[in-house]
Amino acid sequence: MSPANHRSRLVALGFFGGFAAGLVLWSREQHARKRDLFSTRPMRRYAALSYLRGQRTPETARLLKEYIRWEQRADFKRRARRLLDRVERQLA
Repeated sequence: MSPANHRSRLVALGFFGGFAAGLVLWSREQHARKRDLFSTRPMRRYAALSYLRGQRTPETARLLKEYIRWEQRADFKRRARRLLDRVERQLA
């Protein structure tokens, strides 16, 4: 095997390995944000709502509806309702 061919294989292996690692980390991050939405810590809930702003999917709408029923703080509930309205408008 020539050195150039060997190098190309190493580059491809590095690329696909990095891609796979990125998928794993992205999946863990998604799970963490959903869990943080129901955290006892207000800042984590706030951060989770901020994260969900960019996730306009039917799953996000379902999660926000559940969160609105669960949340006690009026300010967080209002924020979630506004976000849910935006998500539902975009999905319509």
